[in-house]
Amino acid sequence: MGGKAVELDAGGRVVRLSSPDKVVFPERGFTKLDVARYFLAVGDGIVRALRDRPTTLQRFPDGVTGEFFYQKRAPKNLPDWIPTGTIAFPSGRTAEEICPTEVAAVVWAAQFNTLTFHPWPVRRDDPDHPDELRVDLDPQPGTDYADAVRAAHELRTVLDEFGLQGWPKTSGGRGLHVFVPIEPRWDFTGVRRAVIACGRELERRMPDAVTTAWWKEERGERIFVDYNQTARDRTIASAYSVRPGPNAPVSAPLRWDEIDDAVPEDFDIGTMPERFAQVGDVHADMEKHAFSLDALLELADRDDRDRDLGDMPYPPEYPKMPGEPKRVQPSRARHEEQ
Repeated sequence: MGGKAVELDAGGRVVRLSSPDKVVFPERGFTKLDVARYFLAVGDGIVRALRDRPTTLQRFPDGVTGEFFYQKRAPKNLPDWIPTGTIAFPSGRTAEEICPTEVAAVVWAAQFNTLTFHPWPVRRDDPDHPDELRVDLDPQPGTDYADAVRAAHELRTVLDEFGLQGWPKTSGGRGLHVFVPIEPRWDFTGVRRAVIACGRELERRMPDAVTTAWWKEERGERIFVDYNQTARDRTIASAYSVRPGPNAPVSAPLRWDEIDDAVPEDFDIGTMPERFAQVGDVHADMEKHAFSLDALLELADRDDRDRDLGDMPYPPEYPKMPGEPKRVQPSRARHEEQ
């Protein structure tokens, strides 16, 4: 079952792929070999997105119609040519995660049915100071990709006013991600605070279309700026990652002038190689930049001082953080007060 193993040339390194004919996406008929060949086709791009970043692997042993799991710790059979980095979870425990530096590492992960790569926003030599600020524009029920695009355009204006530049990509679903390369001067708490300030400013400008409300009951039909995706150990799918939709969608880097006309369904493991061959990695220049968060953090200070807008709730599995408000659903809090 799955056919005879094949050997693939991945950037000059041979990687063995067992069961290459195993079907991963039944609706399209894409196989494990198709996935590996896709990663080879976009190799320069996905390596740019993952290079030296501790990375969690989202694995689908039985294809996208089966169960999946997240592998955070590097497996015992990790080849010695794939480096690792030590990261610390919110609990204080640590783990060694793989830190890809070449396309062979991506193909090696595909051998173990990895589709989606979830890199930390840090490099392995400085795991406590993010060098990317990531804004997740997440459509809530009743909204779609077009709504995320409208929010993204205004977000671009906000970023520009605060001395920042973002690079957009499709999430692989209905949303958009905007990544901002930053100087690694701030810890996770500081970067999260900057994202909250950015999200609140966007919300003030588009109150009927954007929300930072953590509790789903308060979000309505708006685009949610998921600020907690910048909390420690929260990650966002990398550019060029494959997502588990039936059509084998991928997270596609875009230029700003493409986001209006782009349709997320246009980008999958069958179509992206041709686009990559034509235009290359449209986010390649990200690495030439590193912006300061000073202006956004000054905005956070003003929000706290003048608008009484301090910290916001963390995800439920996190320890209680200093200055964090009550982690209680608003309707439940009102009920308890009665």
